[in-house]
Amino acid sequence: MSSHPGTDAPGALTVLLYSSNRRTREDVRLALGRRVARDLPPVRVEEVATQPAVLTAMDRGGVDLAILDGEAVPGGMGLCRQLKDEIRGCPPVLVLTGRPDDAWLATWSRADGVVGHPIDPVRLPAVVASLLRGATTPAGRV
Repeated sequence: MSSHPGTDAPGALTVLLYSSNRRTREDVRLALGRRVARDLPPVRVEEVATQPAVLTAMDRGGVDLAILDGEAVPGGMGLCRQLKDEIRGCPPVLVLTGRPDDAWLATWSRADGVVGHPIDPVRLPAVVASLLRGATTPAGRV
């Protein structure tokens, strides 16, 4: 488990990032940077590579947003549905999909937002910011 350096400041928002692919985790972390929007506190990205690590982090609490890679092995869409079913007050979950046609699966998973691969460094932070603000409309839908 790793976190983005320099963002452990008090008040930082915690983004849990799950992908079994190190390159995907790096792309997401770089796209998010230290702040996803000027009106939001800095973000701290907590990276995990396994589903058990996601469950441990979510059980521990303090996660403001989870980003789950739908292309991970095992996949993030089933994990998203599990989190939504099992965690009362589950934080928003954004699912990364491999193809635009997979958006319906993200809907099945009860994801709050959806962004496709490859990671768009403009779109991803905008969707994350919207979800962190608690937008009532899922701006991340494909």
